[in-house]
Amino acid sequence: MKEHLLSPSTWLRGFFMLLFIAIYLVLRLVFLAIILFQFGSMLFTGKLNELLLSFADSLSVYVFQIVRYLTYNSDSKPFPFRHWPKPHEAPILD
Repeated sequence: MKEHLLSPSTWLRGFFMLLFIAIYLVLRLVFLAIILFQFGSMLFTGKLNELLLSFADSLSVYVFQIVRYLTYNSDSKPFPFRHWPKPHEAPILD
């Protein structure tokens, strides 16, 4: 147990986990804004914003990568430590 408590890699991962938890919490607000904007766009113009659709798609893959890292299902740190996911990009499962 002492070995794990003193392991720099454990504490470094903990630091990155706190960072990605903060990013995740901010992204929840971003998703809410996207949802409300797209609903308003559909309500008033009858169509969705295509650029926002693409961004929301890649953002959802990014959130998936964050959750996988936070739950120890992946050791790969998400963006900015690897490329930003493309829209419709299948999530990388490692």
